[in-house]
Amino acid sequence: MSQVINDDRLYIAGTYNRFPVEIEKGEGSVVYSPDGKRYIDMGTGIGVTAFGIADKEWQKAVTAQLGLVQHTSNLYYTKPCVDLARLLCEKSGMKKIFFANSGAEANEGAIKAARKYAAEKKGEDYYTIVTLVNSFHGRTVTTLAATGQEHYHQLFKPLTDGFVHTPANDISSLESTVKANKVAAIMIECIQGEGGVLALDEDFVKAVADICGKEDILLIVDEVQTGNGRTGKMYAYMNYGITPDIVTTAKGLGGGLPIGAVMLGEKVQNVYGFGDHGSTFGGNPVCCAGAVSIISRIDDKLLDEVNQKSKYIFDRLNSAKGAQSVSGMGLMIGIKTTKPAGDVVKKCMEKGVLCLTAKDKVRLLPALNIPQNILEEAINVIISVCEE
Repeated sequence: MSQVINDDRLYIAGTYNRFPVEIEKGEGSVVYSPDGKRYIDMGTGIGVTAFGIADKEWQKAVTAQLGLVQHTSNLYYTKPCVDLARLLCEKSGMKKIFFANSGAEANEGAIKAARKYAAEKKGEDYYTIVTLVNSFHGRTVTTLAATGQEHYHQLFKPLTDGFVHTPANDISSLESTVKANKVAAIMIECIQGEGGVLALDEDFVKAVADICGKEDILLIVDEVQTGNGRTGKMYAYMNYGITPDIVTTAKGLGGGLPIGAVMLGEKVQNVYGFGDHGSTFGGNPVCCAGAVSIISRIDDKLLDEVNQKSKYIFDRLNSAKGAQSVSGMGLMIGIKTTKPAGDVVKKCMEKGVLCLTAKDKVRLLPALNIPQNILEEAINVIISVCEE
């Protein structure tokens, strides 16, 4: 056991069942342990390092900002914060941005915005947020309440009141749930990532949007994991032809630095007033400078490459023995394997490929710009493990 692993167990809270790998350095889609072992990174820190490890353009943007000012708080204006907000509005069609530090905080901000909008327009008893069974929206007490997976709730009750869950892809159940509650918003992930990389049916997503429009209920789309090019579109909702009222995002936004964003659409762009919400570190200029570097490079050419690589992965895995099914979209992929997913991930790790799990599936979240030859090497290993 290395000294780092030993000290981790001594001094860090035991909330993570870490893989037995210490990562010391890397470049692009390849990382190395201190003993020099090479691994292909097919997880990108759970969809965070969108352009890989030690990305040169990202490094340049971050280090340049570090030489100017690393933090000011939101009492003052900074250019990286404004530049990033402008980019996100231009690429999403949203109107205003609130910056947080994580996906959970972004979802909290969205929930607060929705409840304030509904309270002012319909009354304070319109506070219920409808989410989906099998969803995942974060680990704070409120976003746990929003998460439609009971096993995450155990030992942490009472959770925040005002959340109800309805099955994904069940339109009649959704309609009944909305009728039975005074609803402020419906909150969905277009692809349930932690729930098993399950893409929602197009008819269901459009029905959600239609119900929200008819009932003046806000539609929140959680793009914490699916956003910023991950699904082959800038945001996953764009694959469904809908326009949400609020979009949340984080993970791939910062390229490795902690940042989240609540993107407010036309209906709610002015819902927040002075003092309604805040974050000491939100909109940090270093994090925003890194995010500007990431978001400015997600263009149509890159998205086309994401879709091409996605097709390659789906085609290879759909014909592989030991791969029962393949789900997801773009470079957010789940593989239902004949062998237990954990065993597949362990064996891939031994062979130099780092994968993730989601429920009973092997999960792949490679860098958006992973080189084709490295991608092919990784997929060959995964298939060989599945077929052993």
